[in-house]
Amino acid sequence: MAQAVVIGAGPAGLMAAEELAAAGHDVLVAEAKPSVARKFLMAGKSGLNLTKDEPFETLMQSYGPAADWLAPMIAEFDADGVQDWARDLGQELFTGSTGRVFPPVMKASTLLRAWLARLDGAGVQIRTRWRWLGWDADALQFDTPDGMQRVTPDVTVLALGGSSWARLGSDGQWAQVLRNSGVALAPFAPANSALSVDWSPHMRSHFGAALKSVRWTAGDLHSRGEAAISASGLEGGGLYSLTPALRDGTPLFVDLVPDLDKEALQSRLAAKKPKTTLTQWLKKSLRLPPQKVALFHEMVKAAAVPQVEWGAALKHLPIRHEGLRPMDEAISTAGGVTHAALDDGLMLTALPGVFCAGEMLDWEAPTGGYLLTACMATGRWAGRSAADWLRGG
Repeated sequence: MAQAVVIGAGPAGLMAAEELAAAGHDVLVAEAKPSVARKFLMAGKSGLNLTKDEPFETLMQSYGPAADWLAPMIAEFDADGVQDWARDLGQELFTGSTGRVFPPVMKASTLLRAWLARLDGAGVQIRTRWRWLGWDADALQFDTPDGMQRVTPDVTVLALGGSSWARLGSDGQWAQVLRNSGVALAPFAPANSALSVDWSPHMRSHFGAALKSVRWTAGDLHSRGEAAISASGLEGGGLYSLTPALRDGTPLFVDLVPDLDKEALQSRLAAKKPKTTLTQWLKKSLRLPPQKVALFHEMVKAAAVPQVEWGAALKHLPIRHEGLRPMDEAISTAGGVTHAALDDGLMLTALPGVFCAGEMLDWEAPTGGYLLTACMATGRWAGRSAADWLRGG
């Protein structure tokens, strides 16, 4: 019988397992998929952004309403903590110009192999293709390749992910199990999501093109990041941080010339020769790339912006869209186990001895290292709290 069971082998679950093993407990990690940390590996394919190297107070601003209750956990495993942990696994790191921290290999597989080797050395057992079905009295029930398995641990840590990228393991099916046990949950919602746009045919030649040097605005939220034009809409880090506002239907605008103030823009527009078309002027005077010019024409037409206002629209172009892409396509999700359902150690008050960690908790953050930092910090906190609980602390 395992003394501690961790369900979910993503970064939060593996971190919890590491802490429980370090405290001297036998640990079994159960993972529904055929291999561990699949979303972690997928994220690493575009460059494993471990954390954001910035002061703690600045770091916490990216966690929105959840910052207050996440603060103690991230304070003990902040950007410096994440980097120290990775280096202790023998990984070299570098910090980019924006403060984002990466391993030089720019992928997750090397770090994951080192991590799994350390867990194996600590005696942590990992079982894949073990899908958790809930409880039968005090026993955890799993559907496994060897049939139904029942395990009755002394403590359980749930690190089951959110409800996006179901093919990688985060399908949210655990929510009904916890709801039936009296755990308060907030509805899932997409976070770090792309937008759906019904493009006209003339935009097809620009699919895949990046919109750089732009400033996006949705209500009180702003972003200077880039986005790409795709067949289904717009996607990229420049938009992801605006998801909380866009989710609520807040209008989206883009400044196509953020480095040019209104007065300078009007001066250039006034100097435009009468025979010069607007498209020619946009390309030659403002030196806008084709994708920006195409987006401008697409959106002034979609929003029926009067021609006399086209100059001003370059600084405040309304983006007409059909809302966020489906939740399963989102990089992460909001919603899940509410803060009110947990004690200070991330134990479910309705289920003593059961702790939660990672994206299944009700918080969200933009991409850029914030997601991974909080997943590992909450996993570490839950693992340590579970070890304290086993000691009767």
